[in-house]
Amino acid sequence: MDTQLYNMPLIGDQAPDFEAMTTIGKLKFSDYIKGKWTILFSHPADFTPVCTTELSGFAREKDYFEQHNTKLIGLSIDSIHSHIAWVNNVREKTGVVFHFPIIADIDMKVSKLYGMLQPGASETAAVRAVFFIDPNAKIRLIMYYPLNVGRNMEEIKRVLEALQTADEYKVALPLNWKKGEKVIVPPPKTMSELEERLASKLEMVDFYLAKKELV
Repeated sequence: MDTQLYNMPLIGDQAPDFEAMTTIGKLKFSDYIKGKWTILFSHPADFTPVCTTELSGFAREKDYFEQHNTKLIGLSIDSIHSHIAWVNNVREKTGVVFHFPIIADIDMKVSKLYGMLQPGASETAAVRAVFFIDPNAKIRLIMYYPLNVGRNMEEIKRVLEALQTADEYKVALPLNWKKGEKVIVPPPKTMSELEERLASKLEMVDFYLAKKELV
C-alpha cells in the first residue's frame, strides 16, 4: 500500500483544490468555496443509519450556516446515482432535504487528497472527517471520528463560532467557550504591554491569563 495516498493536509495548509461531480453538478472546489467559510465533511456510505442522522443534522441547520457565511459540502465513496437515490429517499421518508452538494468520490480521489481514507478503519470507506476552511481557503480545524460514532453538531457549531470570533477580535477562546462568554486576550510581549495590562480593567487570573467581554 502506498502510504503517500493517505496523507492528510494539516491545519494552516491551503485546502487542496479539486474538481468533482456532485449532487448539484460538476464543481471546482476553489470556485465553490471562494470568499466563504466552508465545512467539508465525509461519511462512510449512503443508505446507512448514522450517516443519515448526521447529514440530516447538517441539513436542518441550513439557516444557521447561511447566517454564519458558511458553505457545506459532503462526500462519500459512492456513485452519483447512489447519492441522488439516498437524498430522495431521505426527503420522502423524513421531509429533510440535503440542500448542500455531496461529492461522488467513487475513484477515491478527493478522499485520498484529504486523508479521509484511513486503512486501519477501512480501505474502501471514508471515516467521518470534518475540515473547517476559512475564506482564504486555509484549513483551520480538523475533526476525525471513527465509522461507528456520529459527530456532535453543537460542537461543530461551537468551533465555527470560535474560529470566526478569534479572527474578528484577535483573541483566543478558553475551555468550553460558547458565544457570548468572555474571551482570552493575548499575553503581553513587552514590558510596556505588561504595565498597560496591569493598569487595565481586564479580568486577570495573572498577567498572562486575562479575560474580557466582547462588546
